[in-house]
Amino acid sequence: MKTYLRILAYARPYRRYFPLYVVYALLAIIFGLLNFTLLKPLFDVIFEQVDPDALQRYAEQPDFSFTIDYFMHLFNYYFMQVAEIYGKFGTLVYVCIIIVVSVFLSNLFTYLSGVLLAKVKADVIKKMRMHIFDQVSRMHIGYFTNERKGDLMSRITNDVQEVENSVVQSLRVVFKEPVTIVLYFGALFFMSVKLTLFTILIIPISGAIIGGITKRLKKKAVQSQESLGRIVNILDETIGGMRVVKAFSATGYVYDKFDKETDEYSKINVSMAKRNELASPISQFLGVFVVAGILLYGGSLVLNNAADLSASEFLAYIILFTQVLNPAKEISRAMGAVQRGLASADRIFKVVDTAPAIQDPERPKVLQQFDQAITFQHVDFGYDAQHLVLKDIQFTLEKGKTIALVGPSGGGKSTIADLVPRFYDPTSGEVKLDGSDIRTLAIDDLRKLIGIVTQESILFNDTVFNNIAFGLTDASETAVIEAAKIANAHEFIAQLEHGYQTNIGERGSKLSGGQRQRLSIARAVLKNPPILILDEATSALDSESERLVQEALTHLMSNRTTLVIAHRLSTIQHADEILVVQNGEIVERGTHDALISQEGLYKKLSTMQSV
Repeated sequence: MKTYLRILAYARPYRRYFPLYVVYALLAIIFGLLNFTLLKPLFDVIFEQVDPDALQRYAEQPDFSFTIDYFMHLFNYYFMQVAEIYGKFGTLVYVCIIIVVSVFLSNLFTYLSGVLLAKVKADVIKKMRMHIFDQVSRMHIGYFTNERKGDLMSRITNDVQEVENSVVQSLRVVFKEPVTIVLYFGALFFMSVKLTLFTILIIPISGAIIGGITKRLKKKAVQSQESLGRIVNILDETIGGMRVVKAFSATGYVYDKFDKETDEYSKINVSMAKRNELASPISQFLGVFVVAGILLYGGSLVLNNAADLSASEFLAYIILFTQVLNPAKEISRAMGAVQRGLASADRIFKVVDTAPAIQDPERPKVLQQFDQAITFQHVDFGYDAQHLVLKDIQFTLEKGKTIALVGPSGGGKSTIADLVPRFYDPTSGEVKLDGSDIRTLAIDDLRKLIGIVTQESILFNDTVFNNIAFGLTDASETAVIEAAKIANAHEFIAQLEHGYQTNIGERGSKLSGGQRQRLSIARAVLKNPPILILDEATSALDSESERLVQEALTHLMSNRTTLVIAHRLSTIQHADEILVVQNGEIVERGTHDALISQEGLYKKLSTMQSV
């Protein structure tokens, strides 16, 4: 129930629609009920059971009052008038016309209530999907290391869709069907108290049976959605790594892996279907069982003249009661669907309730520009508290200077760089910007000052122009072209089929490595940040591409504060300071010439690269 109420909370802004929906739904129910209450006078005419005393009793039009008796008296008044003036056939036509009109009005208001609910449903689902997307986008980088991307995608798409198809869809059932049952039973009580008390005994029995059937559906639904998440994850990895899959002739391997998971998913769904599909037939069977009981019990009363209703009233009663079976069937079907939806909602709320590890302070300091220096003061960091990957990191990067981080792979260079834009926070110590701990600054203000070019160029399935202008809604064509020229990218872009409007494919797959890297640099140039982080930006390129990219980086670094992670030491010899990082510690520091003269790790790395 708690999860269901959380879903309904998304509909709170649309509660203004609820009164109108209630009016439409009630009118649909009332006119639907009217169809069947008219059966009694219809049978009276057909079976020639029009009571002569009733002609006298309903001879005068009643005084208005907002009661059931008034409306029944009014209908019977006109009914008797028609019967007296036009005879049996005229009365039959009169009743049939009213039935047709009431059916039309019932369906009209059903349609209007459905349209209104559809709008609310669409808005609720959009709001839920945007909420989980916003939450995922605000998560810290480490979150995506621990979670499977395919599972997250499944939660945002499939789980939200399941909530839409089941829980939100059940909003109609939650209100309309119970009200329908209550009003119909009210009419049944009005017709015969004895018979209705007999029929109502079956409701708790039916509810207990249906509840027992659907009880385990939620657990199965969780397993189903988790399995679907794994399927999406396999798809994402296979499509994203198709080059490797084909290169290693692993098509059969990934096929078997996918087949195993889809087989598991199918088994879970079949198991769910067996239980879920059982609810509706049992509900209907129990209803028919009651109808049979009514026929036996009520029929015996009518035959023995012991009933409180006539034969035509008894027939109308039976037909009216059968209409209670449909909403009861809808409720039983909805109970199963809701269990699946609640399982999906739990998976969604698990993400929504995960607090981002990196958050803005309650009262962030105002930061307009970068003026002085970035300082690391006794910084320790570990992805968990027991295992530190950085230990006592200390250095100062002054404005306009360049510091290079070098050392063996896995030493912690990229982790140091990740602390500057607050992708992670230090376990202890402080990273300061112009004397302020960066944890006291607004994250967006901090990151607006920083441009990042990584070894793996992160590009999107969009045009060249939109990739360079990524995140900047007001970038002009002139500014984008100028940025591309500085990044040595304009020449190859101009040769593309549609120039800057050429789509570069998934992750820039239509471009070479050097071209992708230069687009990343152009993006950083356009942002024009005062602080740059270059993470081994030329390590995976051939000589010609490296030359072009290095020229672009030199242009980019001009008059900027730069933190460089270097793989090729020849590219950072002119850095103002070089920090040698090994096993999470700074083991050497100084200029290129000073470090070469120390006969330490830096010289060893330099000698190895020069061989």
